[in-house]
Amino acid sequence: MNYQNDLYPSRTGDEAKISERKSPIVYPGGADGPLKKDQLQSYEDRGYIMLENVFSSEEVELMKAELSQTMKANEHRESEDVIKEPTSNEIRSVFEIHKDGQFFQRLAQNERLIKIAEQLLGSQVYINQSRINFKPGFKGKEFYWHSDFETWHMEDGMPDMRAVSCSIILTDNHEFNGPLMLIPGSHKWYVSCAGETPADNYKSSLKQQVAGTPDEEGLAWLTEQADGQIDRATGPAGSVLFFESNTMHGSNGNLSPYSRSNVFFVFNSVENKLVQPFSGQSPRPEFLANRKSFEPIAPQSGMLTGMFSR
Repeated sequence: MNYQNDLYPSRTGDEAKISERKSPIVYPGGADGPLKKDQLQSYEDRGYIMLENVFSSEEVELMKAELSQTMKANEHRESEDVIKEPTSNEIRSVFEIHKDGQFFQRLAQNERLIKIAEQLLGSQVYINQSRINFKPGFKGKEFYWHSDFETWHMEDGMPDMRAVSCSIILTDNHEFNGPLMLIPGSHKWYVSCAGETPADNYKSSLKQQVAGTPDEEGLAWLTEQADGQIDRATGPAGSVLFFESNTMHGSNGNLSPYSRSNVFFVFNSVENKLVQPFSGQSPRPEFLANRKSFEPIAPQSGMLTGMFSR
């Protein structure tokens, strides 16, 4: 166990606690990147930034076609890395897509993403987790409030808050089709959650998370610190949302006819490699937390339309 070096203990008792963040937000030492000073400040203050028109409409159509092929290929496959909706058999997520050896692996190396991740994390990066997400119209279920870092720290052994999530939006995100919701500034505080980590928690948490979720009092307090604001990651297809690993976020169910889909990469600093989980349990499977390949990503330039589709 790593308790003696644990900067962010959680799940150690019956009460939740809130403490100030001990880690930088925008890390020093990185190379100059595409984000301007005001954009970096916005990320520092709010814990996320939405960038529009990162990918062209032609590139979005190519990504959607690749996503559709991947979904179809996994439609009847029963595997832990294919997550189905809890009340239907529709696919919710397919994990570890950056290892497909083809389109999504190339996409994960695209310099438009890597340069920003390196700028925010102050170092070279590698992929800690990847997936495609699909929230079908009428049937897409909600996902409760949580900090990714709390889970990655306790269940995967991520030592510090030096990772950033990147969500490439493939379908227009409206307020009514279950977009991601974020509490501005919540990344500046660490919510130590109550309870313990059940064995093999990932088998249920990927459909509905219970362990590692904050209490209502803590969520209300975080929202008060944000002057009552809860933001919604809405925007046109081709936008990219970068959000800090400790930003509190969740999503409502999709009651609209319009599905929502995205490609999701987690970039981790090469200086923040995973250790043994701080829960003291066995690590989660490789498709959730990369422990085998820490090779820094070499950014690749060019348009996605230059790639051949499968």
